[in-house]
Amino acid sequence: MELKNAVALVTGANRGLGRHLASQLVERGAKVYAAARRPETVDLPGVTPLRLDVTDEESIRKAAAIAADTTLLVNNAGLSNGASLFTGEVDAVRAEMETNFYGPLVLTRAFTPVIEGNGGGAVLNVLSVLSWAHPAALGSYAATKAAAWALTDASREELAPRGIAVSALHVGYMDTDMAAHVPADQKSDPAEVAALALRGVADGLPEILADDLTRRVKKGLAVAPGAA
Repeated sequence: MELKNAVALVTGANRGLGRHLASQLVERGAKVYAAARRPETVDLPGVTPLRLDVTDEESIRKAAAIAADTTLLVNNAGLSNGASLFTGEVDAVRAEMETNFYGPLVLTRAFTPVIEGNGGGAVLNVLSVLSWAHPAALGSYAATKAAAWALTDASREELAPRGIAVSALHVGYMDTDMAAHVPADQKSDPAEVAALALRGVADGLPEILADDLTRRVKKGLAVAPGAA
């Protein structure tokens, strides 16, 4: 996909990876809707702030009506609240699934006719190495990313005839608020991840692996659970 003169909507664009994605899209010559629940927190030059709550279907419908020239949807907004699958509050688990799975699903459903009507384009889903690795301590979050991985693969097949390519970005820890507790030497630079992701979208890659950890885990998918 040619990113120059593309029209992108980036969710969670007010901070972290989403902010870098929005900024770099502007640098590439794209028009960018920088979506956030509180658009007043978007401080990037050259973007159009847009109010959007990915857990609110009415908010999504309004965003699709406003951003009616979109050709690239970036499902970046995410939630990790540390919920335990079996000792945490079920509502906390549900909140992660609403943000990380249902949010991209409903957004993609809303923007598919928009992107198709604009001549086609692409969807980028920001996933995780935890789409494939499911440690108990992050069981709820991992379950949502595994579900989003399945959503991405199914979407790719279903949307291809409508002229919409679907890419998945899988990444481990990044130097963002979500991974503030992780040692710095274990985290990727989100600016570099954003650049890698956008190159992947431009090249039409179905899957973008952002770091060595993610590549190792992907290679080990055929290993039986619990095996060395």
